[in-house]
Amino acid sequence: MPATYAYLGPEGTFTEVALRTLPETATRELLPMVSVPAALDAVRAGEAEAAFVPIENSVEGGITTTLDELVSGEPLMIYREVLLSITFALLVRPGTRLEDVKTVTAHPAAQAQVRNWMKAHLPDALWESAASNADGARLVQEGRYDAAFAGEFAAARYGLVPLETGIHDADNAQTRFVLVGRPARPAAPTGADKTSVVIWQRDDPPGGLRDLLGEFAVRGVNLMLLQSRPTGEGIGNYCFAIDAEGHISERRVAESLMGLKRSCLKVRYLGSYPRADITDAASDALPSPLSGTTDAEFVAAAEWVARCQDGRFPD
Repeated sequence: MPATYAYLGPEGTFTEVALRTLPETATRELLPMVSVPAALDAVRAGEAEAAFVPIENSVEGGITTTLDELVSGEPLMIYREVLLSITFALLVRPGTRLEDVKTVTAHPAAQAQVRNWMKAHLPDALWESAASNADGARLVQEGRYDAAFAGEFAAARYGLVPLETGIHDADNAQTRFVLVGRPARPAAPTGADKTSVVIWQRDDPPGGLRDLLGEFAVRGVNLMLLQSRPTGEGIGNYCFAIDAEGHISERRVAESLMGLKRSCLKVRYLGSYPRADITDAASDALPSPLSGTTDAEFVAAAEWVARCQDGRFPD
């Protein structure tokens, strides 16, 4: 039997479209799940090799459901990411006019991306959230709502028609999706990677978070995402999800993580994986490491310390 990839379903989601851009899906069984937690739990239970879920969009930031599921529970690891440009269509049952639309639905992350369009074209329509955009289309098919914001490609799947297309409040809106599996050795570095971790502070002194982030700064590691999430242990208690440039096999990244491990109450490693925004490791878009932060310079510094310890009077 082919290996299985679970994903946020049902069929016709942006998640499915993004997942099918991965070449290996040609040899995988794709299993739609009702929610992000269900997709990730399928991996934890051994029912799927990996899960493919949204984790961030360029309008509202992190997808909190996904982040919270990765923060808690049995550890999982990110192996790949995919970026997908997002525009919505307003899907309705045949014969529905814009003035007939009194209720609309979609995934909560979609609301921030169509809010201004709704204000201008459907100011009195009632919004209710669905488990996914495609599930919203299914609910319209069943007559529970008048319209759904979803991908235009979902219309035929659910017997609907696109009343309006090309809907988006922000130009060039993108959603980032990740392929998540059980923990294992990360893939070899490509030269264009990112590393994801979650950190819990040991206490909360003034400047405490700044000092922790300084573990990256002093080693020339750029941060690409920093998002706080409540721990559930009371008001003011947060952990922090971090995406950093580089791979754990690089000395500057590894030593940054060692510094966090020494100082933090807890650190959860979520993986090192290729960046989707840079497909060519030789691209001019890749920043050069700061002076003093290359692997060769870390090795040379370690050798210098070793010579000092051996009494070899280094320069």
